[in-house]
Amino acid sequence: MANENLTINADRLVRRIAELAEYGKTPGGGVDRPAFSDADIEARRYVMSLMRHAGLNVRVDPVGNIFGRRESSVAAMGTILFGSHIDTVPNGGAYDGALGSLAAIEVAHTVAEAGYRNRHPLEVAVWCDEEGGLTGSRGFIGELSQAAVNELDSYGVRLSDKIRRIGGDPARVGKATWKPGSLLAYVELHVEQGSVLDSHGIDIGVVQGFVAIDQYDVTITGVPNHAGTTAMDERIDALLPAAELALAVDRIVRAIPGNQVGTVGAFEVSPGAPNVIPGEVALTVELRDPDSARLKPIWQSIQSELEAISDRHRVSFTAHCRQSVAGIPTDARLREVISQAAEELGLTTRLMPSGAGHDAQKLAQVCPTGMIFVPSVAGVSHCPRELTRPEDVAHGGNVLLRSVLKVDEW
Repeated sequence: MANENLTINADRLVRRIAELAEYGKTPGGGVDRPAFSDADIEARRYVMSLMRHAGLNVRVDPVGNIFGRRESSVAAMGTILFGSHIDTVPNGGAYDGALGSLAAIEVAHTVAEAGYRNRHPLEVAVWCDEEGGLTGSRGFIGELSQAAVNELDSYGVRLSDKIRRIGGDPARVGKATWKPGSLLAYVELHVEQGSVLDSHGIDIGVVQGFVAIDQYDVTITGVPNHAGTTAMDERIDALLPAAELALAVDRIVRAIPGNQVGTVGAFEVSPGAPNVIPGEVALTVELRDPDSARLKPIWQSIQSELEAISDRHRVSFTAHCRQSVAGIPTDARLREVISQAAEELGLTTRLMPSGAGHDAQKLAQVCPTGMIFVPSVAGVSHCPRELTRPEDVAHGGNVLLRSVLKVDEW
């Protein structure tokens, strides 16, 4: 392989991860940078400046995704796309998404400094609003409808207004969709967000596929009333059946053999006053499994339990599927490319599924996709204690670089 001795500037990458973490930094050392926030907008300016410094031509698409492009030296067909996201969960960490985005820019910077003549166009992607539901990558593959763009969030803000804040053009979301045949491959580097690699002392995870994810919104409605004057046997309390449902989800998911997981992750009590019996509870149920077909029967068991719970407590409920993401494998050829890149660098690897959702999961629907994991210390993620060691940052960046160079030979 040409340029086989090319390596990233690991110190520069580690430094930039720390610099990006300043945008939305919390007193406890975390990063609070939700998509479309002021901190996100400032961080986007920062990464665009890095892209330009790396010699990339930068643009923002109608959905708000950032792309930095390096044209090819010959007329080879198909763009090699690689990147991640920079938005975080509330009070999250410095590595989730940020590592993959900054490593992608570092790869572009490295090849520019080396004067590398790429056969295919190279393009760095920084996807918008990954944590809020893969908004940017959904728009890129044509899954974001105009109706969805005009929907209000729980705070009464339209997605279109948020997209406009970051330089997108919500009236033209259809123009953000990729052109069939335009992509040769997509590769994403990401922290594992689990403990497998760290606990087993493995350098690189080669992702074999992405789990299916079904998310349900459930609203349980009782009768709000005075907490001091309403006798216990006269109450129709929405919180009690909601709590039973949360316990039932855990019990049902645990009772079934397999690798499925279930989570009640959002729980909103209304009116939320200490002297008012809860009249309504809105909650989410999220189910994940490598096999998409296994999720619907699990939800049917949960829904049957919800019906029985509601009858016992004399409450009503609504439940609908907010989002259903199919499980999908990564590309076999790219898995081999990543494995070879790691092996040539003297790194150990493990073939493994991704238990988290990623933008790569959407890209895998439209082009060959590969994903690289590096260890998360103690498997901690989505919190201030999230950490990937500098040597693992370097390993991941160099595997990404070498993988991109290998794909460029296709």
